Formats: sequence, C-alpha cells, structure tokens
Amino acid sequence: MTRKRASIGILAGAVYFGLASVSFADYQAGAVSGGGSISGVVTLKGNAPAPIMQDLKKEKNPEFCTKHPDANKDGVRPIYKVQVKGGKLKDAVVYIENIAQGKAWPKEAIKYDFQDCDIVQRVGVVRPPGKEEKDNVVIVTNEDTDILHNPHGYNVKGANRLTLFNKPLPSKGATADVTATLKRFKEGKDEHFFLQCDQHNFMEADAKIVYNPYYAVSGADGSFKIADVPAGKYKVTVWQPYVGAASKEVTVAGGADAKTDFELAAK
Repeated sequence: MTRKRASIGILAGAVYFGLASVSFADYQAGAVSGGGSISGVVTLKGNAPAPIMQDLKKEKNPEFCTKHPDANKDGVRPIYKVQVKGGKLKDAVVYIENIAQGKAWPKEAIKYDFQDCDIVQRVGVVRPPGKEEKDNVVIVTNEDTDILHNPHGYNVKGANRLTLFNKPLPSKGATADVTATLKRFKEGKDEHFFLQCDQHNFMEADAKIVYNPYYAVSGADGSFKIADVPAGKYKVTVWQPYVGAASKEVTVAGGADAKTDFELAAK
C-alpha cells in the first residue's frame, strides 16, 4: 500500500530566541534549582485525515494479526495517523530547542514493543547516545509468540529514508538494542526517526529526534507538561509527523508554570 508522508514542518533558518545555538555534545546535565515548567494543550484546526483501513487478512500471519483489538470481525483494522478528539491532538511532541544545560536524561531506555502486530508507542522521541553510553538508550522487543517481526529503523530526510538498522526478531522475547546505530544523528541535520516492520509494513512508528531532555508527548486530551525548566526565554516547538510543526517564544520564570497552547492546521 502506498502512503503519502507529510513533510516535517520544522522552521528552517528560524531565529533562536534568547539562546545561542548549541550542539547535543554541549548539553550539560545537572541539578536544576528553582526551575519552572511549560504546560498547555495542543489542538488541531480542521479535520483529521480518515484512517487507513488495513485488511489484515491479506497480510502475513493473518490468523494472528486479525486478533488485534481494533480489528473488526472481517479482520479490517483502522490505522490512525492523526488522532484527535474534540479538537485535542494526541501524540504531538513538544520540545525546547537549543537549551545548553538543565536536568538529566531519563534513566529508562526508550522502548518499542512489537505486540499484537502493532508497535506500542506510535509517536514519541529518540535521541543519540552520549559519548559514554554504549547501550540501553533505545530497545526494540518482539512480544508476539512465534511471529517473526523485522524492525527496520530509518532516518527520514525529506522524501528519502536512510537505513539505521534492520534487526529480525524471530519470536516473543527477542530483543534488539539499537543504541549504537543512533550515534550518527547530528543536531540541525537529523530530525525524524521512522520505524517499520519489514514483515508487516503496516506496523509503523514515528519519533522526533531530540538533543536535550526537555520534551513531552501530548496525551489523549492534548495536554502536555515539560518540568524542571531553568528560568529563561526559549524557542518551544510542537511537531506531529503527519501534520507539521509550529514554534513559539516562551518565557519561564523560576518556580512558575508558563501556560502555552499550540494549534496545528490539518493538511
């Protein structure tokens, strides 16, 4: 099935508010004293695209994949690229650009579970590992018994996809730690990670490549919150892979929450 991929609406050549440009290698993690937060709601103006109606009977392993909880009695499953309820946009990544120092990265690995012929965590973030990190940054696991999944990770460059890894996982419990393959990400050049199963190409996930730990993914109600932000002025961007992006200048005061809502326009 041929799918149109929306362009990533990152603002090229935009002015960075209040901070000089810094690279991932320059980010310094440490304790944040008297930090504030950024919170708000992401909404979608216009109508979300209709779901792809995937006939799982025509795919590999139909006897298993048609058991997906969203599939109907005929084995057809709706796949939503943009999820909206009451105008509130789910799975939009909100992140601070070009922040030089602040809180530490989460200790937990970013995990992708291939489960029920689906990928758990459809939209999220990935990051390049630090110089001392050899593993446990991004892990992919097969959770389906006796079903071969083949996670194929890409660096999206406009209309092109560049392979990062291709790791067959033969059955439940098989795991691939793909941390080392993400070292090639470069800030200012690499923005969009795409994951697909080569055995079941309707299994897809997208992620924003981030270079600091100041990000959040909007919930089903469109809400998000970024905590422990040092006081200052920042460029904050919202991104959804099939809608686009928008940015705002946000000022954070120590100990206070900066309310910031975003609206993206449907394509």
